[in-house]
Amino acid sequence: MSTRKYWGAIASATAITAATLSGAPPAHADPDCPGMYVVAVPGTWETSREDPREGMLSAVTDGLPGNVSTDYVAYAATALPWEGDVYGRSKQEAVDGARGLVADMGRRCAATRIALIGYSQGADAAGDLAAEIGTGLGVVPPDRVAAVGLISDPRRSPSDALVGPPVAGAGAGGQRITGFGWVSPRVRTICAVGDLYCSTPTDDFATRFAGLFAQLSAPDPGRAGTYQEQAQAIINDLMAAGGLPTLQGQFSDSANAQRMQQLQDFNDSAVHRNYPSYVVDRSGATATSWLRHWLIDAAR
Repeated sequence: MSTRKYWGAIASATAITAATLSGAPPAHADPDCPGMYVVAVPGTWETSREDPREGMLSAVTDGLPGNVSTDYVAYAATALPWEGDVYGRSKQEAVDGARGLVADMGRRCAATRIALIGYSQGADAAGDLAAEIGTGLGVVPPDRVAAVGLISDPRRSPSDALVGPPVAGAGAGGQRITGFGWVSPRVRTICAVGDLYCSTPTDDFATRFAGLFAQLSAPDPGRAGTYQEQAQAIINDLMAAGGLPTLQGQFSDSANAQRMQQLQDFNDSAVHRNYPSYVVDRSGATATSWLRHWLIDAAR
């Protein structure tokens, strides 16, 4: 018997025993429940509350097997104050929406496994929810999570399991201090070479601080300790690299001009938007096709 089946049998026996002792009949799964439930979170500007759309992730979820059900999270998906919601508030709305979908399915379908996928800001949100679940603070136990697929995650860690060519640094928003906990073995991240959202060089302190401020644009008081740890990690790296003079050098007129040109080149390259054609393995699979096949395998 596989480990999954063994623990499944233990869980079932425990549930039946508890129901018997309480005098209530054991719960049965809804026959309409899917084998796997995918919660997908689109990226910035790909969706909205008023106009729910799937965006790039449709290439991942279209045509999944019949035992898989998918829901997309509709949220502000904005980043700048003049767009309506700042990044931190928009992302939190995405986290809350995804959490609600997972909680509803978790209550209704006891045997259904959960998959979380996201792109860009959506990967930031899906990754935070996966970390929440993986560290035992989620709305479902970690063993309910079958797969977590993150494309261009602004909080990518160098220790996350990367699919595709190696990339430098980490996500612009800073690594998740807690990691993914018990769901780590089932997390895959994809970051294209040159995508500054998920691949900010360790010594680019100006961008790292900007990424932290974006996360803090609508801070959650309950995560004050996490924010402090993220800031301290940047400060520690900065001090090791020369301290305040190094940071001042990154804000000089010449450095600012160079950064503006770098950002313009990055935007012109469209690398952040080209994941449907970004090849990640020797078979020629692209980021979206690889993730789709990975979900199909996880659903078996």
